[in-house]
Amino acid sequence: MVSAEPEVAYPRATWRLIVDGEADGPSNMAVDEAILGSVVSGHSPPTLRFYSWSPACLSLGRNQPLAEADLAACQAAGIDVLRRPSGGQAVLHADELTYSVVLAQTDPRGAGGVLEAYRRISDGLLAGLEALGVPAIQAVGQRGQDHAATPICFEHPSEYEVTVGERKLVGSAQWRSRGGVLQHGSLPLSGDLTRIVHYVTLEEEEREEKKRRLAGRVVTLEEAAGRLFSFQEAADALAAGLARILNLDLVPGALSVEERTSARSLRQSRYVAREWTAGR
Repeated sequence: MVSAEPEVAYPRATWRLIVDGEADGPSNMAVDEAILGSVVSGHSPPTLRFYSWSPACLSLGRNQPLAEADLAACQAAGIDVLRRPSGGQAVLHADELTYSVVLAQTDPRGAGGVLEAYRRISDGLLAGLEALGVPAIQAVGQRGQDHAATPICFEHPSEYEVTVGERKLVGSAQWRSRGGVLQHGSLPLSGDLTRIVHYVTLEEEEREEKKRRLAGRVVTLEEAAGRLFSFQEAADALAAGLARILNLDLVPGALSVEERTSARSLRQSRYVAREWTAGR
């Protein structure tokens, strides 16, 4: 069990903590949505989940045009392409830790609008990163005018996302449905974050310029901390930070039988379906 003294006056709550290994993109998104359905129906407690991706996957935001993914380049590199249930722009999931938080909108941690919940969850992420020696802050007022013009999520921070020296470290997206909140986000542990330019649709002359710009706007955990952390080390730190800030007892658990069944169904009917990926 992970628990700590809170810094904000949230009522004490018990959440389930799930630490998964690698899975493909459709399975990961299907599990997140299955948990959301179960939490909303009252069959599962609020849940914090950590997971990773294999093979690498380019995920598009819910309303992002499929045309912004270079499908031929992704296929040639063995990179999956899928559409997330949440919004935002494209993320290349590789060498990362992904978190998801699922709770009801009636929970004070999820109440209000999207930005308010972003801020609360970001507070917990910052506490975890601080324990890893990372001087991260929340991006307030950093959104540029050309934010919507880029197909790449990490090129610009949204309000209350996590940055280090104005370089984006954690990219997050949120989906609200049926009275529930699903927020998930990507923490790159290591690797070349500029390689995404080869898998989104750009004019050839744009790629190198985009790559140079992106290099100055993104950062991995390894670069920010000055050392490489394992998936488990990062997960433990973020869990502890979220527990302290959100006043939680995190109890290790697993998916229920019903959630597993729902995830299998959602994977086939939604996340590997051409119609969903195409945005139809």
